[in-house]
Amino acid sequence: MKAREFDKRFDNGEDVSKYIDMSKARRPEQQHKRVNVDFPLWMIHLLDKEARRLGVPRQSIIKVWVADRLEGVS
Repeated sequence: MKAREFDKRFDNGEDVSKYIDMSKARRPEQQHKRVNVDFPLWMIHLLDKEARRLGVPRQSIIKVWVADRLEGVS
């Protein structure tokens, strides 16, 4: 199927998922890279306290807070 036909079907609200090979799908800029960060013990205690309160892992809190901070940076 040509791109024009695919776009037309998509624009008409048709389910085009059968035409997509999801095994090859990638999310740009979403690759992961492990980094190590040292935090003072008092920060770890407060992060853990907040993580328990929200019922999420510590890493989730850190990711969300860093993402919020970086969102406005160009």
